[in-house]
Amino acid sequence: MSELTYQEMQHVLMDELRLMHYPVAVKYIFKDEDLAAFEEKCPEFYKPVKKMTFCQWEIAARMKGQTVLADRDGLGCSNAEFVFGWKPLDENEIKSHAKYTRNLEQAERFVKTKPRLPEGALKAVAVSPLADAVLPPDSVHFYCDNMQAYHLVVDYMAALDVHPLRTNITMNSSACAGNVFSYLERQANLCTACSGSYNAGKTERGEINVFIPGDQIGDVVARLLERKELYGTGSITRPGDNFPGADVCKNCPLIVFKKVSQ
Repeated sequence: MSELTYQEMQHVLMDELRLMHYPVAVKYIFKDEDLAAFEEKCPEFYKPVKKMTFCQWEIAARMKGQTVLADRDGLGCSNAEFVFGWKPLDENEIKSHAKYTRNLEQAERFVKTKPRLPEGALKAVAVSPLADAVLPPDSVHFYCDNMQAYHLVVDYMAALDVHPLRTNITMNSSACAGNVFSYLERQANLCTACSGSYNAGKTERGEINVFIPGDQIGDVVARLLERKELYGTGSITRPGDNFPGADVCKNCPLIVFKKVSQ
């Protein structure tokens, strides 16, 4: 486990991978004492004014650097309510998946196989930039491009000695179920945006979701720094290049530039 602070981890990740969004620390709060501890350690946070989706809560954290604390009253997404254990399986939830499935029987089976927190146990959810996490996060959620995602999962597999990495994609619940899966299974996850999070979560750039268990993020950052020590930068595609996503024809030696001083 890395001895870096969450602030230091975020700086390394943003700087080395050129992330456009802050990594989002997600904390599930099940106990009154944990809720009190959060409020004591975080004197300033934000709450949704109106009901909105979980992936919209994350917008404040990853784009504006705000910490959001919210409960069921601030959630306006039935998919997230179900995976957070804030509502039981009902007919409306099954019907809401009918457009994705061949029939309602299949829709019911698919909804039932989503990762899910124990029903009625969750009190609140906190999301914040990783650097501002006041309690150890249960998962760290990255909205990133294809090559940034590759760097993250490659470092994860090396650091945790996991190969191949088996991911978990569920219908209409990428951000909410993706985080819950990573938390429950204690395993990294990677998935596309779902039809809800694509627009509600403002992912029109085609961002990919990467989720890393909170108690493993330090190991991933430590592995990234280990590679940087060996090659000078954190880039996998072109070791030594400061840009991690350099797309240069299999590192073609002809595509180089010479510095000119006048």
